[in-house]
Amino acid sequence: QVQLVESGGGLVQAGGSLRLSCAASGRTFSPAGMGWFRQAPGQEREFVAAIMWSARSTYYADSVKGRFAISKDTAKNTIYLQMNSLKPEDTADYYCAAHPAANAYFYSSANKYAYWGQGTQVTVSS
Repeated sequence: QVQLVESGGGLVQAGGSLRLSCAASGRTFSPAGMGWFRQAPGQEREFVAAIMWSARSTYYADSVKGRFAISKDTAKNTIYLQMNSLKPEDTADYYCAAHPAANAYFYSSANKYAYWGQGTQVTVSS
């Protein structure tokens, strides 16, 4: 039983910054990794960033490389998404997710993540 709770969304102007947080709760929490996905109205859910839980590897969608940074605090079972130089096209609902331990970490595949947060809305105005 794992629950993910997100926070930090809001309204910002283009060029601004936001930091999203996602805290996981449960008796034990040892995922292969955790990730951030986003979904704009009428669009499919897309991969944003991911981080391995027991290693330092991180992964980013091309659209956010150099602007977003994913990080973790394993002691708090929490991941973060620092979003800088925000653009209107970043507007979406952002979801965090946990990928169960497995032989392989499919970090960008939404259907491999078993646990999802409720989502937090990010709106970037021009």
